[in-house]
Amino acid sequence: MFTRVLVANRGEIALRIIRALRELGVETVAIYSEADEEALYRRFADETICIGPAPSAKSYLDIPRIIAAAEVSNVDAIHPGYGFLSENADFADICRSCKIGFIGPSPETIAMVGHKARAKELAKSAKVPVVPGSDGLIDDEKEARRIAGEIGYPVIIKAAAGGGGRGMRVAHSELVLIREMQAARTEAQAAFGDGSVYIEKFIERPRHVEVQIIADGHGNVVHLGERDCSTQRRHQKLIEEAPCPVMVPELRARMGEAAVRLAKAANYVNAGTVEFLLDAHGDFYFMEMNSRLQVEHPVTEMVTGVDLVKEQIRVAAGEKLSFRQEDIKIRGHAIECRINAEDPSANFRPSPGRVGLYVPPGGPGVRIDSHLFSGYTIPPHYDSMVGKLIVHRASREEAIETMQRALSEMVIEGIKTTIPLYQRILRHADFQAGEIDTGFIDQFLAS
Repeated sequence: MFTRVLVANRGEIALRIIRALRELGVETVAIYSEADEEALYRRFADETICIGPAPSAKSYLDIPRIIAAAEVSNVDAIHPGYGFLSENADFADICRSCKIGFIGPSPETIAMVGHKARAKELAKSAKVPVVPGSDGLIDDEKEARRIAGEIGYPVIIKAAAGGGGRGMRVAHSELVLIREMQAARTEAQAAFGDGSVYIEKFIERPRHVEVQIIADGHGNVVHLGERDCSTQRRHQKLIEEAPCPVMVPELRARMGEAAVRLAKAANYVNAGTVEFLLDAHGDFYFMEMNSRLQVEHPVTEMVTGVDLVKEQIRVAAGEKLSFRQEDIKIRGHAIECRINAEDPSANFRPSPGRVGLYVPPGGPGVRIDSHLFSGYTIPPHYDSMVGKLIVHRASREEAIETMQRALSEMVIEGIKTTIPLYQRILRHADFQAGEIDTGFIDQFLAS
């Protein structure tokens, strides 16, 4: 086991990782920007190091500064959390060259699964179902028209190096195909420094279902069931739940086995997520693989009893997984609401600022992962998520009831949040019936 680990992140995930490390008896080093000087996670770390000014490019994304902090604090490893450098193959490679452990997959694996076109080819080789589309990147407009005509409209243009919904455009006809392809390229180039795109058949009204996997360095790969992430706005997840409301054991087994095959084909080690589109007929298609811990990992932890962060750390330290596939049982139902400092009534405008009274909810089946406290000032420089409210109950119906109660208890004064939006969503008949897809929120907001 490691003796000292640097947490290369901020906010609630930094606090989550620090707590797991402390329970494992590992010393922690937290980095922070000048904007995060009053951050809660600093209070619980054994050592903290300021790595620069507020902009991410000069702090949480500055690899030389983070490596310098790791070396001066004499750590064994770095945990990147999610976002920032968590899926940066160069960062993982630099850690390795500096003989600092990286709590995540190898740089080669990150590069392979992080490029959507290469990941799709890998999925095909592992006999994982993929959405019909181009065999590789598309550079020629004539070729784009030919492929779209063969697979049929609508089609979706995707950035090869994309994520978070950026660099994605849907074309319902040849008239708009080239325009949307150019727009996707421009956005991808600006966001990722890579404007390459590919084309897939657009699956209408699908569910977004992802499978959590974890693998060790001894050849063991296990899946921990699925999460339904269909409640999303502009490809950004809002509410996640486990298990998927329409899942049946046979389908879970097929999706889980497909995710494991892909992980083995990628020589994957550590935690990861294989994301699928699930259509109304029970057919599923590979979408992408995330080579990191997911924001929504708590719902999987609640229904399986597995501490994913601790397991990540143990695996990175060279230990074998502490469980086998047959040990994983899905118990009850868990729901997570991402609490964002945004104003849904003003087109989700960010709402940073000073928090007045903060009262987290409690009671049976309630978990809150947050870095908020009364008097904390939310900086405007980073993601607007300020916490995750998670509930776990024996049934989905009971979980919805508990989430409604917990949302009504939660007090965050001084800023706007997405709490009122979630209260309305959870009352909606389609959500309560589990009859949702990735277009549900757009329709809900439009109505």
